[in-house]
Amino acid sequence: MSVREADTTWQLRLPALEVRQTRRRRLYTFAVDGKLLHKFAAVSRVKRDTDASLRGYQRPEVQSHIAGIRSYLESADPMLPNAMVVAFDRRVKFIASGDQEQRSRSRPGLLVVPVDNRWTEVEKPGWIVDGQQRAAAVREAAITKFPVCVTAFITDNQDEQREQFILVNSTRPLPKGLVYELLPATSGVLPRQYRVRRLPATLVERLNHDEDSPLRRLVQTPTTPEGVIKDNSLLRMIENSLSDGALYYLRSPMTGTGDNQPMLGMLKDFWQAVARVFPAAWGLPSRRSRLMHGVGVASMGFLMDAITERYLPKRFPTVNEYARELEGLAPQCRWTFGTWDFSSPRRWNEVQNTPRDIQLVADYLLSQYDKRVGHRLAIEADGFA
Repeated sequence: MSVREADTTWQLRLPALEVRQTRRRRLYTFAVDGKLLHKFAAVSRVKRDTDASLRGYQRPEVQSHIAGIRSYLESADPMLPNAMVVAFDRRVKFIASGDQEQRSRSRPGLLVVPVDNRWTEVEKPGWIVDGQQRAAAVREAAITKFPVCVTAFITDNQDEQREQFILVNSTRPLPKGLVYELLPATSGVLPRQYRVRRLPATLVERLNHDEDSPLRRLVQTPTTPEGVIKDNSLLRMIENSLSDGALYYLRSPMTGTGDNQPMLGMLKDFWQAVARVFPAAWGLPSRRSRLMHGVGVASMGFLMDAITERYLPKRFPTVNEYARELEGLAPQCRWTFGTWDFSSPRRWNEVQNTPRDIQLVADYLLSQYDKRVGHRLAIEADGFA
């Protein structure tokens, strides 16, 4: 099964079946002792470099799930029938048995996997795309060995690895935040429900990581857990604007995509104005500020659309113009204390991230804004007369 080359460097030579699915796609099916899996395959948890570039694609380990599988593996007669999925880089080679060319859809051979006991996780030639919890359970179980089934593919392209990770998990629930964070860095063919969210997810990613963004590192994602705004709240706000609001004017009606820079410019200008007008409520945890809460993000998104559409189609508002419009509404807002002056008054922390409360706060802010605009237009008309 293995060939020793040195004390720390060696090879696994695994009997495998190569399956040709398309002209370019090759899969390799083999069995290996699960205790050896972590010698050559890493769990690439999603993270970001110092320049905010996405690295990895896997979900964090779930210890309770691992413990349950481990307990089962330590029982009398365990079985793990599902194959794990591993992405190899091109250091892994397949050697077909004999000299025959592949005329059928499959052929037997050996998969040669290099191993170096000194490798760090990032240096290993394999990444576990699916089966992370099972692999961890086998590794930790009090058993001598346990063969597992593996299906592998070979590529140096991390984008392709992310694509396969999303596709493999598309029929099972994935943490939404993980999916949203992976989408901007994935350009392959994905299910429609993911394709339509790629643009909003890209905008959220840029807002959370651009140096000039007022929302930088304020959005809570798997790689920025310290954020105070839930990624889904900001994503939903952007999706609303793309479908029925100001961002719609920057979107292609044919493809649903758009020019990211003007969209980002508008979003950054608006939220910079929000930060300027509401400094006491800005950047706080949502339990202390409803501005950072889902109800605040969504309702302010509707207000952003209303303000922006007053300036269109000539141009988009500047930061100062957004701030001027918001300053007139600041006395009516109750983000961190006080009581909202609704028809049935509500304390600031009683409004929740529900469709009903979002509509309540949004309708109130929009009505107050319309009153101010109407009053301003009346004054301007009198002055003109």
